[in-house]
Amino acid sequence: MIEFINVTKTYEKNEKDALRDVNLFIDKGEFVFLTGRSGAGKSTFIKLLLREIDVSSGTVKIKGHDISKLSKKEIPYLRRKLGVVFQDFRLLENKNVYENVAYAMEIIGRPERKIRKKVPLALEMVGLSNRMYHYPHELSGGEQQRVVIARAIINNPSILICDEPTGNLDPETSKDIMRVLLEINRHGTTLVVVTHDLEMVNLMHKRVLTLEGGILTGDSAAVQTIQQQGGNAYA
Repeated sequence: MIEFINVTKTYEKNEKDALRDVNLFIDKGEFVFLTGRSGAGKSTFIKLLLREIDVSSGTVKIKGHDISKLSKKEIPYLRRKLGVVFQDFRLLENKNVYENVAYAMEIIGRPERKIRKKVPLALEMVGLSNRMYHYPHELSGGEQQRVVIARAIINNPSILICDEPTGNLDPETSKDIMRVLLEINRHGTTLVVVTHDLEMVNLMHKRVLTLEGGILTGDSAAVQTIQQQGGNAYA
């Protein structure tokens, strides 16, 4: 599903390797955490998957296809296969919950009848059926993140990338968001969750990839990773 083969990314500005000789494979339907200190290479990892930047050397494959070979016209079609959830929500304040989620279908030309059918289903999955016509300012932080998740999955992406999805939320709300992500994963979507929240990682008992200084230093169970890092490596 996702494969990095000897991937190195060097930013010419500071001549520093943001990622160095990274090799990994994430299978279809996996739920994987990506952890690491600030500056470890997590953001670069996401940008490479989205083809926002290109590798300096090596190969990034999605579904067996080398995405570096995609033309500029083909990149938007790649991104349609990838759902993305950001920490800062990025909701449209002048649109209600239904309209925010529907917008992701509208911009790729989905017919209105499909939008009317799919949006309520997506909102039901994230537990927001009763908030469909509320606006972002009327929602809690956890509810806003649920809207973002619904918007990210509305076009049935095969891969969902979550960048610190619980970073601005309290512990209980964070657990609720993780339960939503688990349910999405149970339906077959591959999940890659970037997080600093090692307590949450430990609770979930999923595969954990650890980056340090651009190098993949860990690929193991959550408890093992935390023990190896001394329990507070990213505090």
